[in-house]
Amino acid sequence: MVSEKKKIGNFFISVIDVSVTLLSFLLAYFIRLNYFDINLRYSSEYITVVLLIVPTWLFLLRSVNLLGIPRTRSYAQIFVQLFKVVIIGFAVVIFFIFILRLNIISRIVIVLFAAINLVLLYSTKILTFIVSKYYRAKGQNKRNILILADDTSIPFIDKILSHPEWGYRIIMILSDSPRIREKYGKRAKIITSKASVRSLIEFDVVDEVVYCMNEINQTEIQSLIYSCEEIGVSFRMQSHLWNITGTKSKLTYFDEIPFFSFSNTPTDYIALQLKWLTDYVFAFLTLLIFTPVMVVIAILIKYTSHGPVLFRQMRVGLRGRKFYLYKFRTMVAHAEQMRNELEEMNEVDGPAFKIKDDPRITRIGRFLRRTGLDELPQLYNILKGDMSLVGPRPPIPDEVEKYERWQLRRLSMKPGITCIWQIMPNRNNIPFNQWMKLDLQYIDSWSPKLDFMLFIKTVKTVLSANGS
Repeated sequence: MVSEKKKIGNFFISVIDVSVTLLSFLLAYFIRLNYFDINLRYSSEYITVVLLIVPTWLFLLRSVNLLGIPRTRSYAQIFVQLFKVVIIGFAVVIFFIFILRLNIISRIVIVLFAAINLVLLYSTKILTFIVSKYYRAKGQNKRNILILADDTSIPFIDKILSHPEWGYRIIMILSDSPRIREKYGKRAKIITSKASVRSLIEFDVVDEVVYCMNEINQTEIQSLIYSCEEIGVSFRMQSHLWNITGTKSKLTYFDEIPFFSFSNTPTDYIALQLKWLTDYVFAFLTLLIFTPVMVVIAILIKYTSHGPVLFRQMRVGLRGRKFYLYKFRTMVAHAEQMRNELEEMNEVDGPAFKIKDDPRITRIGRFLRRTGLDELPQLYNILKGDMSLVGPRPPIPDEVEKYERWQLRRLSMKPGITCIWQIMPNRNNIPFNQWMKLDLQYIDSWSPKLDFMLFIKTVKTVLSANGS
């Protein structure tokens, strides 16, 4: 019955979300027509865009679990999730407008729609959340839970009891802990852990069974899952194992076999897909726009020094994958052979090799490095999938062989053209270990917002021509 009510509630929330999204589009069109351009032409292309928006928004809202009324999420978490939905949805709509050549569609309408939709969807979600919290706090829409607990469960039980608006009512606690019996004996029924959960959930009104014990007994858990499954009761399991390494964990599948997976790299699928889409679109458009500039650079390189226009070098990418990185050649043709002779002039510690006034750099090469224009061919590496726009710089294999074990984690994210180290004003004076820590800081704190900030600062660095 609870499951059916939840499905019905989620259906109505979906209808509201679709209605709000359609209203947002109509408002955007109305504002564009009445305040920006009274000559705006109507076209059936707008119907096509609406037919794209509705399933896209439903899919994205479902992917972040917002096609329902959240019980325990904060307002800030809801806003962040909706912001991701709108940004990714906006990118998808623009992509299809470009692919389908919907030339009559006003881009201002789409931008207005995204802004209005974010505001209205967030307002609607918060309003339903507030109303739901009020009724849950009053005892409506409660979910009865049975907890299998020990002393380590006390923080969880305290949190449930201190948030009545979440809508959870503890009706039984199975535990042999004297502390739990003493602390919660007057607020919930305490039963010995030897009691039969199978019988309790069969004859009492229980919506969820929560296994919240420190020790994991797989045989007991399997029996509990089957017992709950037989009569349609939800089963949850908490484990302090997930906090052992401080890494992120999630349930994954190999075919139909479930595994708990741990990772200390970004795992937000939607945000990572947005990163990939942004990289690809940016690289493609930039190559188109800068083709004349690249032709001029190629001519200057060819006629000012001997050797090929492009410099191709083996680099190490994601988790040790090797690929060829492309740059405009900024050194003399035999620069690699000269490196051994210049080792004693190396100005950085660790396995990296850098010289401030490198004698191998050509006259045009010095300009290209100072402006960052030598990096333009790496946009092709982005289109190939070897690199990203923002990420740790890809090292050469010889450097990786000298890495300490902890430094290898910088290879756990796809390498990029720019990162935190590249925008530092004194980057050539930064010790190697600090450089590596900056890359790990990027991986640990990665977000689309961070990428955007680093990109903007990189543009400022290029425009100021203070690269090296």
